[in-house]
Amino acid sequence: MILQEISDKIRQQFPEAVLETKIEGQIDPFIKISPPYIKDVCHFLRNENDLQFDFLNCLSGVDYGKGILGVVYNISSLALKHKATIKVEVPVAEPKIHSVESIWKTANWHEREAYDLLGIQFTGHPDMRRILLPYDWEGFPLRKDYKVPEFYNGMKIPY
Repeated sequence: MILQEISDKIRQQFPEAVLETKIEGQIDPFIKISPPYIKDVCHFLRNENDLQFDFLNCLSGVDYGKGILGVVYNISSLALKHKATIKVEVPVAEPKIHSVESIWKTANWHEREAYDLLGIQFTGHPDMRRILLPYDWEGFPLRKDYKVPEFYNGMKIPY
């Protein structure tokens, strides 16, 4: 199934969920979903017989700059041998997105990483805490406006 057909199926089920479908001129074509719909759309993508997106390849957090953070979901159907890229964008001031961990267990680690490094909060995640950095680290190192601290717990950081 091609990406336009997948986008059309999502629109049929959730008329207001699809904000944009970019196919032409894209290295990695994508469907942009409105943040409140992401969990329902992902559940639909996994359970719909014509889609069967049973595999979350990767979930990546992104700082697009200009106050926008995003999450990119690369998903595949092993049974039907098709794939899709789904994107969601949220403002830095309110970086909250529904967790898809209950849909694809692989999301558990990836969502924690996006939280740890970018500060994106995944509501409904069963263990939303830092996974790579110390629990008392301040800030989110993959944000474009991040400034590396000079010291951490009294130790000079060699940067």
